[in-house]
Amino acid sequence: MKKFAIISVILLFAVAEIYAQQSFFRARKSKVEFKSDAPMELIEASSEKIQGVIDTEKHTFAFTIPTESFKGFNSPLQQEHFYENYLEAKAFPTCSFKGKIIEQIDFTHDGIYTIRAKGELDIHGVVQERIIKVRLRISKGLIKADAAFTVLLQDHDITIPRVVYQKIAEEIKVVIAIEFENKK
Repeated sequence: MKKFAIISVILLFAVAEIYAQQSFFRARKSKVEFKSDAPMELIEASSEKIQGVIDTEKHTFAFTIPTESFKGFNSPLQQEHFYENYLEAKAFPTCSFKGKIIEQIDFTHDGIYTIRAKGELDIHGVVQERIIKVRLRISKGLIKADAAFTVLLQDHDITIPRVVYQKIAEEIKVVIAIEFENKK
């Protein structure tokens, strides 16, 4: 009887551990693009360095991206100004978004879902509460998330020098695509 109790406890912990691991999906492929469409210049850059996790049991998420991982500017000088003068990458090396999924969906059922992610968007050291609409595609144990939203530079204390005011948009368009897998 004692052996049965010990085996039962071990099995219970093993099942609990497997269940706990199954609720965490980590980003395996990602792309974040931004576009500044100002009257005198179009600036586009992207990064594939976003790291993140979704806890499907708690409906929570957390993402981070290195500020200096964006590539594709119109020139190396423009990229340097972006890192040094606007996002101040040395002082603020990452941008992040963490929070909770508002809708209660069942991540074990394949399908396409439109959800809202509510959380804290931290850019340039300034945290803003945001609700971002996200399209989730769940299929065969993978989760694909797509979102598009805008970021107002003034909301994150990013100032544009008067000399380049016509070359940098005050509202930046952001598009994100992330594929998650369950890491056991």
